[in-house]
Amino acid sequence: MQSTPVSSETTNRPFLTWQRIIDWAQEHYRCRNFNKDERIPARPGLLYLVQRGSVRLVGSAQLGTSAHQSEAKVSRRALDEAFLGFVGAGQPFELVAQSPFSLQAYAHTDDTNVLWMYWEDLDNWPHFRREVLDAFRYQHQRKLLWLSTLGQRRTIDRLLGFLTLLIEEYGEYYVSESEEHSFRGYCLPWPLTHSQIGSAIGSTRVTVTRLMGKLRTSGLIYTQDDNLICLPAPSEKEQSV
Repeated sequence: MQSTPVSSETTNRPFLTWQRIIDWAQEHYRCRNFNKDERIPARPGLLYLVQRGSVRLVGSAQLGTSAHQSEAKVSRRALDEAFLGFVGAGQPFELVAQSPFSLQAYAHTDDTNVLWMYWEDLDNWPHFRREVLDAFRYQHQRKLLWLSTLGQRRTIDRLLGFLTLLIEEYGEYYVSESEEHSFRGYCLPWPLTHSQIGSAIGSTRVTVTRLMGKLRTSGLIYTQDDNLICLPAPSEKEQSV
């Protein structure tokens, strides 16, 4: 298998600047490694940067409390968790707390390294501060596309649109070496469960599994290796249109 990024996105960030930020974070004990699915103890008001690996963002919304409970019992609150997307290496994220909503971050892959700082710490690196703000603007634009996808009436359209957005942003070019099942396209570099997909598009794991089968049968998506989700690359004829 040959794997290269979808887009060779150039960056103006000097290596020395990024290395100085890493050194500063280590000197001030502002960085930490996390194992897969380990919760990152992030809190509002701080800026987080993913140095290595991938972070999964999850949102929780309080649904309500049960009525007529006895005084001796603690009221129970049902929380509905939803997958909100990834933050890849070199990208920033921030968690905002606003009742009744809360955000949490988890390491999506092993050996995920995250560093954190206060916003005023960025005054030490004005150029990097501009990059961080540009990255947040880009994330905002992608969320608008995400919302547009979630507005689709049919679940299968929401599913395909959601997968397309994810793979457009994080996918890696993939060429299968198997002659029997040759494939050329773009794959997510990390696995994503059907439950996580269902929470993102407002559906259930069972429905996602069934619709994923339909998309595979139609040749709109493929799975490779460790069930990594892939989109076929457009043919030369499609690219010329």
